[in-house]
Amino acid sequence: FNQLAFTEELSPWLMFDYAAPKQFNATPQRRGVGAHPHRGFETITIAFQGEVEHHDSVGNRDVIGPGDVQWMTAGRGIVHEEYHSKNFAREGGTFEMCQLWLNLPSKDKMTRPRYQPILHKDIPEVPLPDEAGTVRIIAGEFGGARGPAKTFTPVELWDVQLAQGKRATLDLPSGHNAIVFVRRGEVAIGAAGQEQTIGPQGVALMAREGAVQVTAKQKGTQVLLLGGEPLNE
Repeated sequence: FNQLAFTEELSPWLMFDYAAPKQFNATPQRRGVGAHPHRGFETITIAFQGEVEHHDSVGNRDVIGPGDVQWMTAGRGIVHEEYHSKNFAREGGTFEMCQLWLNLPSKDKMTRPRYQPILHKDIPEVPLPDEAGTVRIIAGEFGGARGPAKTFTPVELWDVQLAQGKRATLDLPSGHNAIVFVRRGEVAIGAAGQEQTIGPQGVALMAREGAVQVTAKQKGTQVLLLGGEPLNE
């Protein structure tokens, strides 16, 4: 959905970048992105496989592994680097991750930079009814559980595992934008009789109706849901 980047159809989300699973050989070299600046928004990195190391100009330094999240608020300005961790580079292996950019409202764009390390063990996982799967809640609220991420505006970021053949309803607040990214497998998405099929690394942009109905058509289907209240700025 790169043609819709920075538009109200995605707001408050600005950008989504996915690195599909890839095998890396061991190396003494550092692989990643060198020092670069950000300002006025947040970057969220989710590690699915492998390890990501981060350090920035305000002194934060961390490594995240499978299931972990780093949530960095650039605010009034920050310079940071991201790269394969020293341990992962030394040993090699499969690497899979994604990075999202989340806009800040105008009143918060000059906020002080901050860094939230969110570990896998601290992310609540809620079962879906009828054994239809599970939802890991990184941000927002679902099924009575709230994600650990601290946000400036109402946002949902859910890592969803779906059981084949079971229909699930993912309830969001009415009026929120919703983006569904299929990491693995295949889903039928939409109201009964109006479903559309979305395959691996496909994206569905949903109407602001408050509920996303989805059925996994393959075993091991995993999706990422991005939701949020549009900033209208």
